Amino acid sequence: MVDKTLIECRNGGGSVLMSGVEKIQLNNSPYAEGHVVTIYQQDIVPCALDILTDLVKYKTVTLVAKGHSIPTAVAVANVITENMMKGNSKILDIVVDSEETDDKPLLSIIKIVIMKTN
Repeated sequence: MVDKTLIECRNGGGSVLMSGVEKIQLNNSPYAEGHVVTIYQQDIVPCALDILTDLVKYKTVTLVAKGHSIPTAVAVANVITENMMKGNSKILDIVVDSEETDDKPLLSIIKIVIMKTN
C-alpha cells in the first residue's frame, strides 16, 4: 500500500490539493495568462495527468523546468499535446533561457506554454 501525502498549493486566492508523488509546485509568472507549474525530475504520466486537470480548469498552462528536469517537461508537453489531447490542445510558445548562479555554470531554463483549444 502506497501512502500519498497531499500538498496544498495556493495560487491566486484558490487552493488545489496535489499528491506529493508528482512533486510539482505552483507559481505565478508573467510568461503566461493561465497557470504556471514547475516541473521536477519525476514520472511523466502522473505529471501529465495533473497538468491535464489544470488545462481543464485554466485553459492555459505554462510548464517551467530547469537543468536536468527539462527532458521531463518536454516529454510531459508532448504526451499531453500528442496523446492525451491530440487535436484539442497546442503548444503556444517555447522559451529557452539560462540563469547564472554565483558558484556554478549557467543553468538552462525552459518554459512551455500549452493551451486547450476546445
